[in-house]
Order: sequence, then structure tokens, then C-alpha cells
Amino acid sequence: MEYGCIGEKLGHSFSKEIHNALTDYQYELKELRKDEVASFMTEHKFKAINVTIPYKETVIPFLDFVSDEASKIGAVNTIVNKDGKLYGYNTDFFGMKSLIERTGIEIKNKTVAILGGGGTSKTATAVSEFLGAKAIYKVSRTEKDGFITYDELYNMSDSIDVIINTTPVGMYPNIYASAVEVEKFRNLLGVVDAVYNPLRSKLVYDALKNGIKAVGGLYMLVAQAAGAVEKFIDTVVTTNDIEKVFQKIFNSKENIVLIGMPSSGKTTVGTVIAERINRQFYDSDKLIEETENTSIPEIFKEKGEKYFRSCETDAVFSLSKNNSSVISTGGGVILNKKNIELLKENGKIFFLDRPLELLLTTDDRPLSSNKEDLEKRYNERYDLYKSYSDVIIDASGTVEDVVNQILKVIQ
Repeated sequence: MEYGCIGEKLGHSFSKEIHNALTDYQYELKELRKDEVASFMTEHKFKAINVTIPYKETVIPFLDFVSDEASKIGAVNTIVNKDGKLYGYNTDFFGMKSLIERTGIEIKNKTVAILGGGGTSKTATAVSEFLGAKAIYKVSRTEKDGFITYDELYNMSDSIDVIINTTPVGMYPNIYASAVEVEKFRNLLGVVDAVYNPLRSKLVYDALKNGIKAVGGLYMLVAQAAGAVEKFIDTVVTTNDIEKVFQKIFNSKENIVLIGMPSSGKTTVGTVIAERINRQFYDSDKLIEETENTSIPEIFKEKGEKYFRSCETDAVFSLSKNNSSVISTGGGVILNKKNIELLKENGKIFFLDRPLELLLTTDDRPLSSNKEDLEKRYNERYDLYKSYSDVIIDASGTVEDVVNQILKVIQ
């Protein structure tokens, strides 16, 4: 390996794609067990590497030189092999600082709570100090020097202005989890989550839902990668370059999620879009039928709607972990708010707004098998479709018309 990233678990990592977008060297992901790190670092058969969880502190004793910023932080995420000597740097500082500034979250004279105690926590502390935080509280699940517990954090919740999460809580594959309950922080102004997969963690989603500025960690990942590229090959990466790569990666990773009434064209349109932009297509109803090994009408008949809705949420949970997918959902997916929250973690939601008079009734749709039931469902759900969607698509035209409207938004 000449260039790459080492860590314990890298199956979810976007680093390879980001580096490939920033430059033209071959970048590899190498998972190492804890007992393999020493030999890898001693042999140092690489030109330059990034280091991620949980080895940002582990690698330091193997380095011949550690930069001032990395020494101060106590964590290294970038190592360059110069004539057999290893030089360690911390470009996470630049990444997190850039993320906070880009989002417009004010740190100066604010009280900041930093969740977690690893290398990224140290970076967040250094950045918060640099940006002029009034007070910084580091938070841990267990009592230890220099940290407060989560119970103590909640007791002082009204004084917290900004939360920075550096824990892996909510990270793929364990999505829909949050290190704290945002609702308990009544004066919160901003949330920064270093988690970048999913694109919007539950912590970020909950904050946004409550009108709080919030952002996930993808831009930080791109910015720190840009800083690493500069160290790797002695070049300059501009802010404009970083923004372009961020938008490219974000757009390529974000799922396209289709909601709407039965017979509004979700499956047909989704299939065409997936083919056009070379993505995987998934249908939540089909996943339910495959999992249950029976048809949806049979599920309704034998086990009832409540059981079906439970199956639907399970299917949505599974599909929401995906990136770069096109997902068609059942007509009633919006009846459970959790489904929408899950889908929004990695997706942009498009409502296919097809007029009632153009919708069809079929025997295989248990809740809209006749015109009367169809109209009832339409009236019950229409406002929910609108409120939960990110984009409303006029679905009164042809499949091609609908597809082109969606492609115009995402491309």
C-alpha cells in the first residue's frame, strides 16, 4: 500500500472515494486488529496514510516527528513517510474548524459540550478553544478526570449552547440512535456530529426538527482529507475544490426516496431513475413480501394492518442504511413518523403528487381496492405526504415527465 487509511472497521468509510475525487493516486482501506498495528507501523511500507478510529493515539509512539498541532491535540490522523522517517500531523483540526465555520455555528463566547473522549474529542476541544468558546465540558459515560457524566450534562442542560458529538453513536450500521436527547437542551444553538454515515444522524435530524443549526461530519471528512492530500503529495487544495468534492460525494451517497399514493408511479419511476443513473433500486413492499414469504394482501388478511406496519418499519430501517439507492415506499409509510425519520437519515424524499382522478384501484392494494377507499386514503394522507417531503413532484404527466423532474433536482 502506497496511500491509504488504517482503522479497525472501515466497511462504512467514504475515504477512498473522497481521495479519488481529490487526486489521482491509488488509495486503499486497510482494516487492522489492535495486535497488528505495531508491526504495520514498524515496517511502515507506505508513502502516506490516514489513521482513523481507534488508532489516532495508538500510532504516536511509532512516529519520528509529530507536528505542534498534533502534539497539542494528542491525536494523529495523517502520517507521511519521508525517507524512512514517519511524520505525524492532525488535519482533523482543519476539517472540524471548516465544518463549523461553513455551517455558521457560533462558538465564540459559547458553552460547548463535547461528547466522547477519543482522538476526535481532543480535536473538537482544540477547535472550540481556538474559536473562543467560553466554557468547554467533555462528556463521558463513566466518571473520569476532566469529564462530566451524561447525567451531569443534563443537569446543566439549560447552559449548553453547542453540542459536538465525537462518539460513534448513530453511525452505520447502528443508525437511528443518538448520544443525547436534544429536546432536553432548551437553549441549544448548534449541533455538530462527526458521524458522516448516515449523512444526517438522528442527532442532527432531531436538532434540525427543533429549529437548531445542525450538521453531520461529511464536510469535515472531505476537508481533513484535503489537508491530508496536501501533506501526502505537497500540493494545494482550495476551498472551492473541497466544496465541489463534498457536493459530489453527498449527492452520490444520498438516497432518492419516493413517497405517494398507491398507483402514483413510485415503482415505475424509481426503476427508470435507477437505470438512468446506475443505482440500485429497492421497493419496501417487495422487501416485506420477500421477508414474510407471502403477499401483502395475505399479510393484511392473516395478521392485520398493525402487523404489516411493523414489518414496514423493519423494511424501512433496513433500506435506510443504504447509500446511493433509489427507494420506493408503500403508500402508508408516512403513517409512522419513525419511518420518515429513518428515510431522511440518508435520503431526500420526493412526493409523487398524482391527482386523485388519475389514481387507479386494484385488488392487490388492501386499503385502496375501490374508489371510495382510495379517496378516503388520499384525503387522510395528502397533507402528510406534503409535510414530510423535501421535494414535491407533479406526477400528473408521463413517466418520462416525472423522471426528468427528479433528475433535474439531483443532477
